[in-house]
Amino acid sequence: MKEAVLPDFGEKKTLYGFINTCLKSLVTEKFGEDAWEKLRSLAGVQDTFMTYEVYDDTVTLRMVQEACSMLDVSSEVVLKLFGEYFFNFCKQAGYDTMLRTLGGNLTEFIENLDALHSYLALSYQEMNAPSFRVEKCEDGRMLLHYYSDRKGLYHIVPGGLRCTFAPCYPDKLWMEEETFCIAFPFHIVFDKDLKVKQTGVNIQKFVPGLQTLDIRLDQYFTIVHPQVTFTIESIRKFINSQFVLKTCRETLPHNQHTMLKLRGQMLWMPSLDCMLYLCSPKLRSLQELEERGLHLADIAQHDATRDLILLNQQRLAEMELTNQLERKKEELRILSRHLEAEKKKTETLLYAMLPRHVANQLKEGKRVEAGEFEVCTILFSDVVTFTNICAACEPIHIVHMLNSMYSKFDRLTNVHDVYKVETIGDAYMVVGGVPIPSVNHAQRVANFALGMRISAKEVTNPVTGKPIQIRVGLHTGPVLAGVVGEKMPRYCLFGDTVNTASRMESHGVPDHIHVSPCTFSVLKDAGFDLRERGLIEVKGKGQMTTHFLFGNLQASEESIMGREGGETCLYKEELQGQRSKGSDDPCNTKTDGSNGQSDTLPDGNMSPELSGQARAPTPYAWDITPPCPTSDGHPKDMNTRFCLLL
Repeated sequence: MKEAVLPDFGEKKTLYGFINTCLKSLVTEKFGEDAWEKLRSLAGVQDTFMTYEVYDDTVTLRMVQEACSMLDVSSEVVLKLFGEYFFNFCKQAGYDTMLRTLGGNLTEFIENLDALHSYLALSYQEMNAPSFRVEKCEDGRMLLHYYSDRKGLYHIVPGGLRCTFAPCYPDKLWMEEETFCIAFPFHIVFDKDLKVKQTGVNIQKFVPGLQTLDIRLDQYFTIVHPQVTFTIESIRKFINSQFVLKTCRETLPHNQHTMLKLRGQMLWMPSLDCMLYLCSPKLRSLQELEERGLHLADIAQHDATRDLILLNQQRLAEMELTNQLERKKEELRILSRHLEAEKKKTETLLYAMLPRHVANQLKEGKRVEAGEFEVCTILFSDVVTFTNICAACEPIHIVHMLNSMYSKFDRLTNVHDVYKVETIGDAYMVVGGVPIPSVNHAQRVANFALGMRISAKEVTNPVTGKPIQIRVGLHTGPVLAGVVGEKMPRYCLFGDTVNTASRMESHGVPDHIHVSPCTFSVLKDAGFDLRERGLIEVKGKGQMTTHFLFGNLQASEESIMGREGGETCLYKEELQGQRSKGSDDPCNTKTDGSNGQSDTLPDGNMSPELSGQARAPTPYAWDITPPCPTSDGHPKDMNTRFCLLL
């Protein structure tokens, strides 16, 4: 096969989206969606291509170059692979019948490729197709010539095999000259000097003066396709190609403003030493027919151009409808992507207001049952002298101070995986072990409280200019949790544990973390710095021996604050040997009216049945801390029931 590069006349080279879609399909089918996304990103092209929209050649060439780099192969390998795939892609696109009927052998198939491209140009008007010519060598081989103004793409074209065809001709041509000129109204006979010898009756009407004595054909016409010089030698080299001739503007009549294009084949007549050009007007629609002053009656009855014009008129309408559908499809895809992004924003906002599983139930229209959590740790905090600060400052300064403080606290809730219940004024309420049960809820809330005290030092009092001080109170016990209200519903906690935690905060000391006896019993062996405050009178509770929490002896400040350089995990599993598949109950809360049975013994140890069956999901472990001591000194059965979180 030989390649010939045609001269560049400065025209912008374009390809239809059908080619780029084929290349995308090849990469996706052979190498997967991820390979296409990587190739598209490297080449800097869009994800989808419109079938009937033209794109610059550089788009396709960039994708080919990036494919060579990704696969670490030469362009020859990529182009050959594309050529093989393109033939099958065309068949899948509905052109299989057309390809099968081009010829009975390889030679006929290649010789009719130019005719196929000419037909496709009715739909793809901007198509700049290559040209093919088959040359039979004396030794019986077939030489395929490939002509294109795009360099380096000849690897797409496969080689072929030589096939022969031996026709039969009559001894005499049984046709009159006048009948021939009427039967073929658009034909031209010219000699080797391009002098016109004979023309059809209709071509004389639209190109007057064509049969003037010794007039040359190149004075009235130029060759549009194939791009060769207008000589008899060049025409004979491309004798198997379809020729498109265009009238010269200066030779047109004054009343005709649109140039006429003729499309047909060249036939060399050796006995007459002349060339016969059998052609017909190249028209795409009824509008072009009217612009050139032609009528359907001017085209011969046997000429398929009549049917092509009518069929293509309908096809153009279908193409316009297809383009509109593709544009709408692309718009819907973009809108769907934007809708998905907005949906994620809405869900993020919703999950910030309610627990995820509660929000999902509300979205599905389900009723959220109240749940009993038999052990959790609640934290309350407030700002010392907040009333005095409000009286001495502008409201906007208070808003800025609270926003700065709450933003830091909110970040810490993510670090220690505790749930923020609500904020009222300067009061901040957090719970550990609700709504997702956790065996180390008290440790999480304690570390969160230590982080709160550190973060509060970074917030400035707008009155004094010094860091603000906060009071923090912690208590551990059972609660009832549920969604309250229909408009702006909130996930609220109820029970004496909430009141006791609030009392720990209100009876606390500025810049201290006040811990109840129940919370102390959980934290005392967990590596925290706890110091006894003593016996104090608590409103509504009587006398209680409380403690202050000063720090975590096993964790650094960076770990507590969740900063880079700190420990990666503060909450490791305590019981490595008690892992199994776990119970079938995915929730370790029990709703009102349920008859939940305790899985712990009265002394706080786990039952043998649970020891062999339960498996705690990372990073949680079973809490085997004894229940809170009571005033009589005997442990109280909390009837605690832990289940697995799935």
